[in-house]
Amino acid sequence: MNPNKKVSLYTLGCKLNFSESSSIARMFVDEGYARVDFNDTPDVYVINTCSVTENADKKCKQLVKKALKVNPDAFVAIIGCYAQLKPEEIAQIYGVDMVLGASEKFKIIEHINNLEKFEETKVVASKIKEVNTFVPSYSKGDRTRSFLKIQDGCDYFCTFCTIPLARGKSRNNSIEETLKVAKDVAKSAAKEVVLTGVNIGDFGQGDDENFYELVKELDKIDGVERFRISSIEPNLLNNDIIEFVSTSNKFMPHFHIPLQSGSDKLLKAMRRKYLSDLYVDRVATIKKLMPHACIGVDVIVGFPGETEEEFLITYNFLNELDVSYLHVFTYSERQNTTAIKMDGVVPKEERAKRSKMLHILSDKKRRAFYEQHIGKTYHVLFESEQHENYLNGFTDNYIKVKVPYAKELENQICSVTLKGFDTDGVVEVENVKIVAENILTI
Repeated sequence: MNPNKKVSLYTLGCKLNFSESSSIARMFVDEGYARVDFNDTPDVYVINTCSVTENADKKCKQLVKKALKVNPDAFVAIIGCYAQLKPEEIAQIYGVDMVLGASEKFKIIEHINNLEKFEETKVVASKIKEVNTFVPSYSKGDRTRSFLKIQDGCDYFCTFCTIPLARGKSRNNSIEETLKVAKDVAKSAAKEVVLTGVNIGDFGQGDDENFYELVKELDKIDGVERFRISSIEPNLLNNDIIEFVSTSNKFMPHFHIPLQSGSDKLLKAMRRKYLSDLYVDRVATIKKLMPHACIGVDVIVGFPGETEEEFLITYNFLNELDVSYLHVFTYSERQNTTAIKMDGVVPKEERAKRSKMLHILSDKKRRAFYEQHIGKTYHVLFESEQHENYLNGFTDNYIKVKVPYAKELENQICSVTLKGFDTDGVVEVENVKIVAENILTI
């Protein structure tokens, strides 16, 4: 036990990383550590890294430097995707004491036998082919929502992606074991659970169990008022799942579906598992059953071979598609991927120009989606933190709203009428009623 020791965790990257950081933090707390903020002079820093973009690697180096400014004697451990991909590179960063790979990060307590800084960085990272165990995790502490990890790894090997090299093969627990973890989450104050993973639609990997069966079982859990599906591949988002969400009171009418390109030529070069026609069909099916549903899209600009003509195919495809917002990623070269060897490299200034065009398109899409619902009544889960004397929240179909701060609305699901836009693009509301108590609060 370390009753007088303090630990701080800093997380880069995705919701999956946040769920794992939260679980690792609870391991430290169980060992007697106090979890503190980054600047509260912790004895141990754990930096959970991402390596989707080049900037994430640079951010890791900056954080180590910042940590040692706060406490020059702190023990610094690096975990996460960057740690698995480039452990020896991280070991060269001044001040890093330990680098743990994809499996070893969940045994971090065992690896930290004492908090003396090492003369040489300790690196423990199994080969990714040997990483085959699934460790469940979920975020806890944010009263509003919890990120529940249901799956890890990926078998797809898209030509631009390093995730299979960083996280290994697709794997998960059984539905029975996953439900046990979900029931633990249900005992917390979180009213919304976001299902997360690397490729969650691949749950079960085609065996007797699958993602559709999991969704049906999760829907029966008491104590969780909302489930939200995070990013799911279009080829794995089948009609059964869409139809079930359309009739469920717990699963929100919100889908985030990676596209990456509207050009079939580029989709093939990216080694994606679908073509644009299938994507159009998925969007049409969702909108037919749930006209109010929110649909988010991942798209990459500047992939090798993306000529001006190919980019315009993607732009026009998205412009005509009934989707609600875009997550735009500028292609960056990653070591050990197939794409890095491809011809047709797009100049970085052209990548930036195309990214800006799609960001503007995304703003227009989001505004148009929000406008469709002004004057209508929806249920909103308000968050637990105030922002400049306002509370933010999201409708079931993921419209961001705000109300003047009122403590009684924190972490409450309320019925609201969407009124109009504030100057920041967030929707203001009126007729706010807490659903559970059915009383007028504003």
